[in-house]
Amino acid sequence: MALLTIRDLSAGYDSHAVVSGLNFTVNSGDYLCIVGENGSGKTTLMKTLLRLQEPIGGEIIMGDGLQKNEIGYLPQQTMVQRDFPASVREIVLSGCQGRSGLRPFYNKAEKALVQENLKRMGISDLADHCYRELSGGQQQRVLLARALCATRKILLLDEPVSGLDPKVTADMYDLIAKLNREGITIIMISHDIEAAVRYASHILHIGTTIFYGTKDAYRESSIGKMFLMQQEGGEADV
Repeated sequence: MALLTIRDLSAGYDSHAVVSGLNFTVNSGDYLCIVGENGSGKTTLMKTLLRLQEPIGGEIIMGDGLQKNEIGYLPQQTMVQRDFPASVREIVLSGCQGRSGLRPFYNKAEKALVQENLKRMGISDLADHCYRELSGGQQQRVLLARALCATRKILLLDEPVSGLDPKVTADMYDLIAKLNREGITIIMISHDIEAAVRYASHILHIGTTIFYGTKDAYRESSIGKMFLMQQEGGEADV
């Protein structure tokens, strides 16, 4: 069943479209990777899907009972965020804000959900640690646990392995794939085309050329072949 249906979408700022003419569907259980050149509008598109900014044109239709406050989001980290002086538990608990509404406190079920997602991410032992004292990989697991507190259906991830070393990157990709196998729909921006076609079920390539389809179809497309070849040769900055 379709969680998101995108029809002739244009996204950008101040009435200036960065990307336009997008048509694609995200079904329950999909793993969609959004790839493309730098400046092609990947993050702009994700913010538009999250309704952090309104579309310039077209439609974003939510299905299967999905609500705006039921989407888990892992944004790109900034240096300020990495230095945030709060405990791991406090940060993960803040992911329940969409559930708590105007209540000034978190209930027992929300606190239990935090414990569940800390365990799910393998960081229960870090619950009382200060977030800014963690490694980059541990911080991303904390933010992923936070995002999971907001959703049981869909996660939007903006380059979740950026700045991580190869071992931690591989672990993060495996963790995201595991969540997908457990039934969570994934939409992920990635600069790593090779990893995208390894893990994703579908690819959305935006830029001068737009492609949407299965990863196998992307491998066989002219744009997919070109970008895979460029990345293997270390020539592409995507």
